[in-house]
Amino acid sequence: MIRDKDSFDPFLDSLRAFVRERLVPNEERVARENAVPDELVAEMAAQHMFGYSIPEAYGGLGLTMEELALAAIELSQCSVAFRARVGTNTGIGSEGLVADGTAQQKQRYLPDLAAGRKTASFALTEPEAGSDATALKTSARRDGDDFVLNGTKCFITNAPIADLYTVMARSDPDKPGAGGISAFLVERGTPGLSVGKPYDKMGQAGSPVSEVHFDNCRVPAANLVGGLEGHGFKTAMKVLNKQRIHLAALCIGPAIRMLNDAMAFVAGRRQFGQALMNFQLVQAMIADCQTEIQAAQALVLQTARQRDAGEDVTMNASICKYFSSEMCGRVADRCVQMLGGYGYIADYGMERFYRDIRLFRLYEGTSQIHQLTIARHSLKQAGHPVGR
Repeated sequence: MIRDKDSFDPFLDSLRAFVRERLVPNEERVARENAVPDELVAEMAAQHMFGYSIPEAYGGLGLTMEELALAAIELSQCSVAFRARVGTNTGIGSEGLVADGTAQQKQRYLPDLAAGRKTASFALTEPEAGSDATALKTSARRDGDDFVLNGTKCFITNAPIADLYTVMARSDPDKPGAGGISAFLVERGTPGLSVGKPYDKMGQAGSPVSEVHFDNCRVPAANLVGGLEGHGFKTAMKVLNKQRIHLAALCIGPAIRMLNDAMAFVAGRRQFGQALMNFQLVQAMIADCQTEIQAAQALVLQTARQRDAGEDVTMNASICKYFSSEMCGRVADRCVQMLGGYGYIADYGMERFYRDIRLFRLYEGTSQIHQLTIARHSLKQAGHPVGR
C-alpha cells in the first residue's frame, strides 16, 4: 500500500540520490575504518532513515510494508553496513516495541530511536538457541518490582553500539518452549549488562556484531514489553514476520547494484577483439540475474501488499526471505564470474559484496529453516499437517 504516490515518488528519488552521491562514494572508507562515520550517521538521521517504520506519532515516517520494501531496495544498493546501521532502529530493534509496547514504553523510547539519537538492538539468538529460538536459556527471575536476567546472547547486530536492547528471556522455567518466554527492554549501562568484543567477520565490515551478557542484570518490571509475561515469543514472531519481508527487499538492492556494476564492466572490457557483453554466455548470465531480480521484487511487493491488507503472510514471508536471499547469492556468484579475475580483486568491489551478502542466507532464519516452514504451511493448507 502506497498512501500518497505524489509524495512517495519524490521521497524515493531523494533516497536514490543520497545513496549514490553520499553513501556509495564512502563504501571503501567504511570498509577501511570498519565503522560508519559519525557525520554520515547524522546525515542518514536527517534523511529520517532511522524512523522509516516507526509511527509518525513518535517522529518516524510510519511507512507501510510496501513503502518500506521499496525504500529498502533503494537503500541497499550500497555497502551493507549503511543499511545495517539504521536497520535495527527501523526493523527488529524497534518493531517489538511498536507492535506490543505499552503507551509509556513507546513514548519513552521511540522518539529517540526514530531520530537516530539512540540505537536499538534485538537480542534473541543464543549459542544453543538459534534456529530453535524456543530453546533459549537466558532467564528472567522475578524479584519484587524487578526481573533479574542471566544468560548470553550471540550474533547480535549493533550490540556494541546499542543504547537499548529488546531481550527475550525465560521468565517461567516451568513452561518449556514458547510459553515461558517474555520480552524486556534493557538500557545500556544497566548493571550486569555487558557487551562482548565485536566479531571478526567474513564480511559486512562497518556493521558491529557481538555477544551480549547478562550477569544478575536487574531490569524494572516496567520494562517488560507490553507489561505481560509469557508473550515474548509472540512478540518475536511478529517482529520476524515483518522483518523477513524487509530483509527480502534488502537482498534485492545489492543484486541490482552487482548486476549494474557487472554490466558496466562487460560493456567496457574487451576480449577476442570485442566487448565481453557481446558473448552469448555472458548475456545468459545477465539474463538469469535480471530474471531472478525481477521475480524477487514482484514476490516481495506482492507479499508486502498482502501484509498491508491484514492477511496472514507467515508462509509468504518465509518464501520471500528464502527466495530473495538465495537469489542474491546466485547473482553475486554470476557477477564475480563476469568480472573474471577482477571479480576476485578487492579494488573492484565485487568481492566485498560477494562476502557481505553471504550472511543473508543465515540470519532471520536459515534457508533450511525457511524450507521447513514453507513445506509445513503448504502441507497444512492441503490438509496434511506435519507433526514435530
